[in-house]
Amino acid sequence: MSKKKLFIAADHAGVGLKARLVESARELGYEAIDLGTHDESSVDYPDYAAEVASRVQRGEGVGILVCGSGVGMSIAANRFKGVRAALCTDPYVAKATRQHNDANVLCLGARVVGEGLAEEIFRTFLETPFEGGRHQRRVDKIERS
Repeated sequence: MSKKKLFIAADHAGVGLKARLVESARELGYEAIDLGTHDESSVDYPDYAAEVASRVQRGEGVGILVCGSGVGMSIAANRFKGVRAALCTDPYVAKATRQHNDANVLCLGARVVGEGLAEEIFRTFLETPFEGGRHQRRVDKIERS
């Protein structure tokens, strides 16, 4: 994935991990745009997923979403046409979803993976290119549905 804008958001459960990922992204040379939330006050995750997914849908960059499990964010983000949000729990899944699915939004569960593992997943997701070829045909089928 080429260096570009990253839109990062989280709900109250993921705010701590999000802050760490914003720092990591900037250290890696990405323009990390933090779309909130910024504290642990209860918020509705679909609002943050929509903010990130709409920007990814417009082709402005790649998205990172963090909530407690990662499931809610991935469901909400995948409601947007052209968004391929993947809940990744280990580096293998992050690599495969980039290579085979051209995922453009990474979802993480702050209560499921520790910060060290989350950073490894995050880096793998950002550094792995889409393979295209037979995988492009499959992604095209997804986009037509």
